[in-house]
Amino acid sequence: MTTAPQPADRPEPLWSPGGDRVAGARITRFQSWAAEHHGAPAAVPGDPAASYAALHRWSVTESERFWQAVTEWCDIRFSSPYERVLADRSMPGAVWFPGATVNYAEHALRAAEDPARADEPALLHVDETHEPRPVTWAELRAQVGSLAAELRALGVRPGDRVSAYLPNIPQAVVALLATAAVGAVWTSCAPDFGARSVLDRFQQVEPVVLFTVDGYHYGGKRHDRAGTVAELRAGLPTLRAVVHIPLLGTAAPGGALEWEALTTGAAEPVFEQVPFDHPLWVLYSSGTTGLPKAIVQSQGGILVEHVKQLALHCDLGPGDRFFWYTSTGWMMWNFLVSGLLVGSTVVLYDGSPGYPDTAAQWRVAERTGATLYGTSAAYVMACRKAEVHPGRDFDLSRVKCVATTGSPLPPDGFRWLHDEVAEDLWIASVSGGTDVCSCFAGAVPTLPVHIGELQAPCLGTDLQAWDARGRPVIDEVGELVVTNPMPSMPVRFWNDPDGSRYRDSYFEMFPGVWRHGDWITVTSRGSVVIHGRSDSTLNRQGVRMGSADIYEAVERLPEIRESLVIGVELPDGGYWMPLFVHLAPGAVLDDALLDRIKRTIREQLSPRHVPDEVIEVTGIPHTLTGKRIEVPVKRLLQGTPLEKAVNPGSVDNVELLHFYEKLARERG
Repeated sequence: MTTAPQPADRPEPLWSPGGDRVAGARITRFQSWAAEHHGAPAAVPGDPAASYAALHRWSVTESERFWQAVTEWCDIRFSSPYERVLADRSMPGAVWFPGATVNYAEHALRAAEDPARADEPALLHVDETHEPRPVTWAELRAQVGSLAAELRALGVRPGDRVSAYLPNIPQAVVALLATAAVGAVWTSCAPDFGARSVLDRFQQVEPVVLFTVDGYHYGGKRHDRAGTVAELRAGLPTLRAVVHIPLLGTAAPGGALEWEALTTGAAEPVFEQVPFDHPLWVLYSSGTTGLPKAIVQSQGGILVEHVKQLALHCDLGPGDRFFWYTSTGWMMWNFLVSGLLVGSTVVLYDGSPGYPDTAAQWRVAERTGATLYGTSAAYVMACRKAEVHPGRDFDLSRVKCVATTGSPLPPDGFRWLHDEVAEDLWIASVSGGTDVCSCFAGAVPTLPVHIGELQAPCLGTDLQAWDARGRPVIDEVGELVVTNPMPSMPVRFWNDPDGSRYRDSYFEMFPGVWRHGDWITVTSRGSVVIHGRSDSTLNRQGVRMGSADIYEAVERLPEIRESLVIGVELPDGGYWMPLFVHLAPGAVLDDALLDRIKRTIREQLSPRHVPDEVIEVTGIPHTLTGKRIEVPVKRLLQGTPLEKAVNPGSVDNVELLHFYEKLARERG
């Protein structure tokens, strides 16, 4: 195991919050209140780092008191009281807030109850024209009330599944909230997913309703989806109703209901009060090597985890505008919608991240007045390479935080955001997962930001790095584990009656402890460094390194658009480590570039991890949510047939995989 590259013991931070910002942060007010009412440690005057460290330690050692404090401070409405906070802390199988009943949608629409806010925007919808269109709190509440009543009239009952094949539009938010109001279970896919990919997901949960669009606009083009919708209807025999949303202006297909007819009634919302652990939605793993895991999360678990994350870590509340570039096929969409829980205006962008130019997302942030703007690390690095100048070209004065996820933000990304957006910018690199629909580590508004690091583990998350023997390590690379339950951990997987698939996914390596599958370093300063997936670790002569470290170094070179590194154990006991590179336009993989690639890795990372070969490819394959596909490519290179190595419906461009299949045959 390698020791993570560490700066000096007390490196200078890239950014530190000023005293006024620390004093005004919601987490500061929460700590003061929790100290008075629940025995939390008081803040250390003038030392935000010590204050947060003490609060975090209390949140994981006194987890029942912490989560009780969160529910009280965030005013969670339990229609029936809970017997205790955490009745069983087993993993898997933790039992949270037994006896309590609650409704997620009721909390998401609370701001609409305030007459002073009824006409303020709950949602701002932006398409590729980049002109925001508001949906007020009153309008959102009315549409949810109408649609929930219509769902009940269609026979939808608590526990029934409601599916959606929709882009990131207001109708998707209305449909989710109406589903939750009824106590039904939501599940969604983005309309750029093909029929097979969607059916691999929806057929597992047997939905009774399907919300669809006739198509969508992306990259300045019109994309018809009528044929795909017909395939979905044919492949989902449990459907009782299909609801048509005419984004392209077409008439509803035979037997489908019109969206407008279901959302213009005058019914007041009725919120079904369900047990805390009642399913809220089903999310899906990438499913690159088999059927996607159907991950079930609860109404109460998501509610309390998201209000904690959004209010305390993201510092969001009324008056904020929350924009994250995402799609309905990624858990960040669900997280974005939860911005409503804390009274923030949610910005929905339905379009290409780079249309009509690479700066598109910054333009959306400007025109919507976003206060927290979230995007991917890949987009930040693309802006850097394209020499975009957001701070110069756009009014981003309202943006107080830029957050990134999806992959680790390289150090150059931190520097670029600081230099090109604003010097006084809170940069929040966060890491979590679909599995918990939240973050394990990331944003803390009162802590400094160090280049290449996540600020800290999140409150209520007992995050540790463990070595192979199950021992915690500091300032060393280890497995990301969580040693105490979080409320948003899955209550189960769908169609996993004995829980074996759930246990095998997270608890096989360390029984009773959640192993997430990432390599991380927890530093002695309390920050966190993400090194990439542990199931695709590079292991040369016993020395391990995360693939993310290779990508960060190599993709600094202007000639490299993207890269993929694979470590392949060979049948004869050997080890082959190729690096695949997708070059920038006009670049050539000549001897000079080869030498620079190898020298970069040798000097910046490790001479043992210089690749055996550097191979040019026409593109890098990704999951449908944009993550590089490493394990399936490794399997292909080991000779596994494509149909067994990967689920083609989970890949953005399956044609790219044929190259690796052919390469394996040639090396045979």
